[in-house]
Amino acid sequence: MAIIDYRGYRVVAQSIIPGILQGKSDSLLYGSMDNGKTICWNDAFHSKVLEAAKRLHLKEHTVLDGSGNAFKLAAPVECKGIIGSDDRHYLLDLMRVTPRDANYPGSESRFYILRPELIASFSQAEAAETSSSKSEIVGAVTKEPDSQNGDVVCASNDEGKKSDAEHASTTADGAPSEAMLLNPNVLTEFKLGGSQEEITADEEMVRKASSYLMNVVLPKFVQDLCALEVSPMDGQTLTDALHSHGINVRYLGKVAEMTKHLPHLWAICTNEIVVRSAKHILKDLLMESLDHDIGQAITHFFNCFIGNVLPRGANASATKAHLASEHKGQQSPQSQNRSTKGHIRWGDGASANVQSAYMLLTSEKLWSYICGFASFKYQFELTDDARLGVKKIPVIRNLCEKVGIKIAARKYDLNAAAPFQISDLLDVQPVVKHSVPVCSEARDLMDTGKARLAEGMLNEAYVLFSEAFALLQQVTGPMHRDVASCCRYLAMVLYHAGDIAGAIMQQHKELIINERCLGLDHPDTAHSYGNMALFYHGLNQTELALRHMSRTLLLLSLSSGADHPDVAATFINVAMMYQDMGKMDTALRYLQEALKKNERLLGQEHIQTAVCYHALAIAFNCMGAYKLSLQNEKKTYDILVKQLGEEDARTRDSENWIKTFKLREQQVNVQKQKGQAVNAASAQNAVDFLRAHPELVQAFQAASLGSGNSSKSSVNRSINSSMIGEVLPRGRGVDERAARAAAQVRKKAAARGHQMRPSAVPAQALPQLAHLLNIVNSGTNTNQAQPGAQLNKQNEEASMESGSTSNGIETENESVAKCEDHPPVGLGTGLTALDSKKQKLKTKA
Repeated sequence: MAIIDYRGYRVVAQSIIPGILQGKSDSLLYGSMDNGKTICWNDAFHSKVLEAAKRLHLKEHTVLDGSGNAFKLAAPVECKGIIGSDDRHYLLDLMRVTPRDANYPGSESRFYILRPELIASFSQAEAAETSSSKSEIVGAVTKEPDSQNGDVVCASNDEGKKSDAEHASTTADGAPSEAMLLNPNVLTEFKLGGSQEEITADEEMVRKASSYLMNVVLPKFVQDLCALEVSPMDGQTLTDALHSHGINVRYLGKVAEMTKHLPHLWAICTNEIVVRSAKHILKDLLMESLDHDIGQAITHFFNCFIGNVLPRGANASATKAHLASEHKGQQSPQSQNRSTKGHIRWGDGASANVQSAYMLLTSEKLWSYICGFASFKYQFELTDDARLGVKKIPVIRNLCEKVGIKIAARKYDLNAAAPFQISDLLDVQPVVKHSVPVCSEARDLMDTGKARLAEGMLNEAYVLFSEAFALLQQVTGPMHRDVASCCRYLAMVLYHAGDIAGAIMQQHKELIINERCLGLDHPDTAHSYGNMALFYHGLNQTELALRHMSRTLLLLSLSSGADHPDVAATFINVAMMYQDMGKMDTALRYLQEALKKNERLLGQEHIQTAVCYHALAIAFNCMGAYKLSLQNEKKTYDILVKQLGEEDARTRDSENWIKTFKLREQQVNVQKQKGQAVNAASAQNAVDFLRAHPELVQAFQAASLGSGNSSKSSVNRSINSSMIGEVLPRGRGVDERAARAAAQVRKKAAARGHQMRPSAVPAQALPQLAHLLNIVNSGTNTNQAQPGAQLNKQNEEASMESGSTSNGIETENESVAKCEDHPPVGLGTGLTALDSKKQKLKTKA
């Protein structure tokens, strides 16, 4: 069976059952065709349905028809059971196999049902609670202080364990106990039979399941989102995550309210609510548009949605007043401005011309409809600046996927009043939803393989994943998401085993399958590129790895934008690659940008923020700035202690890193002290030599006073050049006469204005004359403070390169200004601020 959505219409397609086209009057054997007025029932058919109902957690119950006749059913009343000409039993129109959601009462919510994943989770929770209560009762019996009944107590304990084992095995086999079965027809308009106590108990069980969804499943899901155990990138991945946890999409507003403190989750939830609301409005618009107006209607809708389309005519103020009244009426479900078929009335009333219905839509009116629909369907109030806060490219991409619209790939001016033209619309395709076959045996093999991989048993994991891969090839075919997952885990096993070439081959298979099954811009496809980049980096092909990382950042920006923790994690991986290449300045830029993103999106005390601090510590360690490494690793340790505790393995690893950085800093200090001692001895020898020859100092002073028009720096440079040029090549003592003669010659040449040829030996490494005289007079050491100053200068340069984040002031080293003109490979859009600063430095220079 499949559901096809096309131009606002929904069609249910199913295979033809053998014998159904004959149209026999007595073909219906089970269920009802007139909404419960008459019910058909067959004993043999009921036994088949009852067997399947136990695995679906459905309870056998009594239902009354319109005449008051009682029937035993184990399925919804509206289903239809027939026997085909092939003597097989078929159930048609099985639209629901779960009870109604008790959190949404009222006749307008009769189709709001619980998901099967929630029923399975609720049944497991109830079974665990029942088992724990039984064990407590058995434990209370064993504590009776009667030694004579020791054998009886042991026997009762054994019986209790046996019953628990039987209960667990029963649940594992898929046939739950009677307490875990739910009545699918409670809280509906159908008449239920049996005693009132039984009906009340069935209703209470369904309400308990609904309460379990609100009080247990939703908070646990939000907790997983905050801990990044679940990390959706766009609306589709968010929907898949909700469904896998048994949460309906109608709870999206509650998820948004519970994740308001996380900006990236708040943006994803609000964008999804906006897109889903706009989808329903667009479907209604397409249903009311003629065939030749479809292109213009879609283009006009997108311009109203993204651009700023104003009302036509001179009655703009009247339209705004009418819009305000409509917006007030849409705040409550009872006053929704919708027709009897559920379509929004475009324009000022039902008398509007159908041909120009879409032309009556404006941007302000469309967003008022979106706010009203979000309030009605998702119980979520969009803020006044929601229109300005949506991410336009991800929203357009998401809406086109949901409606089946294909637009041209070109550069759009999304800030224009009408950014879309009718020529941009390429096609409108049907959107098909169907049940994807699942191979449970292959899933079990993959789960076991994951456990073996986590334990480090690579050989066993490889065998299990290979068996799952072969089984999936026979059941689902090569192009399936489960096959892609299997290839990914095979690549991980081979990578950890050291076979990087084999890992790249398996990862390439996963990439191809994801591109064909999910799309070129799906988040899973982006992650496939990221894994491929890591494998290429392990093969020392860093340039190729950076190109794959660049593709990853591009795809992530399309689906979620630049503000997402996965983008920050990708920045860290890119930084590690540049670090291995020796480009520490680029690596520090990426690490600083990743740290800013995580602090802004997740908070300063999140574990992912600690990962950024640790990466910075490792980078500074490679640069030799052990003091900065120690500072960042201490921040890592503080976060891990607060989040995980002191006994966690990651916390202990951070503590070991702190000890390592402290030891290396101490070694640097020892070497610095040794260097100071050597420099002090050399300086003392120079001072003793100059004190032994005071006439040389007088010659220096005379030369300094003789250069009248020269600056102090030029004097020092000329004297140093003359002294070193005469002394160093000979390697002997200073010739006083030669030095005096050279000084006189240079004095006369300077007085006549002649340019002197500089000495061949560089003089910038020598102390200036004034500094040298001060040393002679005071007896101090020239290089006494130089080693410490050099180390402080290195730390200062490293801190300038990394950027100061504690006081909110960003600084850059001169090495950043001397970077190449083009940004490094894989540079994300989040680093545009640093690029602009680099351009400013170049213009000033």
